[in-house]
Amino acid sequence: MKLKFLLASIVMIAVAAGALLYYLQVYAYYEEVSAEVSSVELTSIHTGAPEEILFENFTAIDSDSSPIRYRACFTTPVSYGSLTDNYVIYDKAEPLVAPSWFNCFDAKEIGAALETGEAVAFLGTENVSYGIDRIVAVMPDGRGFVWHQINHCGEVVFDGDKAPEGCPVPPEGIN
Repeated sequence: MKLKFLLASIVMIAVAAGALLYYLQVYAYYEEVSAEVSSVELTSIHTGAPEEILFENFTAIDSDSSPIRYRACFTTPVSYGSLTDNYVIYDKAEPLVAPSWFNCFDAKEIGAALETGEAVAFLGTENVSYGIDRIVAVMPDGRGFVWHQINHCGEVVFDGDKAPEGCPVPPEGIN
């Protein structure tokens, strides 16, 4: 009888721990980002600096627990041709999966559109935090998506190696 109770207790604790871990990963740390405190910026070909573009219907989530948890969706009235003519295109964009409840951001759809050339990814802000770039992908119909992605400097430094030539000096405590 004691063995059955012990086994049942272990199973119940494992199920509760699994449910808690799932909740923490998918829901707990995310917060909505207000359009009033955020903007959609793309890096200009001409100045090399991020510039705000016109946007509507902005919705975003972020988390303090990781610099790569930022996701956003928006629409823009700026023409597709104007964007590709004036802003830095980001060739190695890989959209990261968003929580299922943030249903405007479908990483598979965005990734497929980038692979086929239907969508174009732009550099939003380089090193929005050390080693992390903000990437903005735009579809021809004006739908846009934003996420953070580890850049080449971050990949090396976060693995514990020294920053490659051409990368900014990592902040204290990162390397």
